[in-house]
Amino acid sequence: MMIKTDKRIILCLAHMSGNEMQYIQEAFDSNWVVPLGPNVNAFEEELRRFVMSKPVKLSWENESYPNTIQPHENDPDKLWSESFEYLDKKRVVVLASGTSAVHLALVALGVGQGDEVICQSFTFCASANPIAYLGAKPVFVDSERDTWNMDPALLEDAIVDRMKKTGQKPKAIILVYLYGMPAKLDQLLAVAKKYDIPVIEDAAEGLGSRYHGQVCGSFGDFGILSFNGNKMITTSGGGALVCPDEATKNKVMFYATQAREGYPYYQHEEVGYNYRLSNICAGIGRGQLTVLDEHVKHHRHVARLYAEAFKNLDGITFHDNPSSEMDSNFWLSTITFDPKLHVKGQENAYKTTIKSAVGGAAGVIHFVDSLHTDCEPNANVEAMRVWLDQANVESRPLWKPMHKQPVYKNSLAYTNGVSGSIFKIGLCLPSGPMVTDDDVKFIIDRIKAAIV
Repeated sequence: MMIKTDKRIILCLAHMSGNEMQYIQEAFDSNWVVPLGPNVNAFEEELRRFVMSKPVKLSWENESYPNTIQPHENDPDKLWSESFEYLDKKRVVVLASGTSAVHLALVALGVGQGDEVICQSFTFCASANPIAYLGAKPVFVDSERDTWNMDPALLEDAIVDRMKKTGQKPKAIILVYLYGMPAKLDQLLAVAKKYDIPVIEDAAEGLGSRYHGQVCGSFGDFGILSFNGNKMITTSGGGALVCPDEATKNKVMFYATQAREGYPYYQHEEVGYNYRLSNICAGIGRGQLTVLDEHVKHHRHVARLYAEAFKNLDGITFHDNPSSEMDSNFWLSTITFDPKLHVKGQENAYKTTIKSAVGGAAGVIHFVDSLHTDCEPNANVEAMRVWLDQANVESRPLWKPMHKQPVYKNSLAYTNGVSGSIFKIGLCLPSGPMVTDDDVKFIIDRIKAAIV
């Protein structure tokens, strides 16, 4: 008989701090219910302080998450008092989504029709799609095995080859922190600097991750943050763009608010966008910031439980920080399966098409007649996903590499086989703030029970 929980254990579900309503109420009381206002301005400044911040060392050993956890500081103005002074020029613009932040970063860099932009292949489609929005051409670069992020050596190979073949450098490089894991930034930034190519850090999954103690998203020319409903903190939907200075922030703000010229009537000389975050959502974000450190700590705690459980289990490997300079937020904890590992029911894997999106991705999907493609998770991975689903536990495959996506089948790609091979053997496990220690124990027990 299948053992299942009474509740659905979700990958990463939002958890409120208790401070959100005061900012939302202020917005309603003052009638600031539009995409600008006091909460928007304050949220940007509070995020700026976080981006500049040094790590906060706090303990919540006596609290039971998420039932009794409380923010260690209820006033956002008092958060992150210690900062790296060399980041003082950084500024933040809050926007409708992380995707819009990528888009505006490219706009600010002057990316246009026919330009080439290097993008990490192993990522969610939102990293790449804004390149297509602008009529530019994505050039996908594969990963290295330690972090699963962009391979520095392959990046340089791609740059050299594009310069040789086109006579021009790519206009930008989009790095990604997959599932919160920092990339090999020292090496990647050195390559970018060598060829004088601006860097966009896609830290949509990496809010709270650090490299050498510094916040991911603060290293490059631009940094991308996301506050979607399943991220480290949420504004229901929303994102932010970390800019290098005040002048660049103003330029981004111009494009984010329909690019209106300074006439007493509406005059537009450039294409703009309606990308500003609402004052209501920004209020949610301000309240959420007061529990961000707690959320990060909890995700890391859950990761440690998984790592300990699987360290001596043949056939399953937990994807951990590969070195001491990297401190992932473990937005989602991920494991890989030895292809030889046999899981109950794997002989029936890929027999039934799904009727809704897998892994908390709300929205409309196209029904398909067959689940088979030329690149898919191994049968034991899919069997484990189905096994956990039957136990009322949500899990999902890793992101399918962009160079393997039909929509980008004609795009240039510099590959080494790493992302494709990891995609076939990887699975994401529940890691969010509503996941308890007992939930993790249940998940681990169910995974062990599935192994034949």
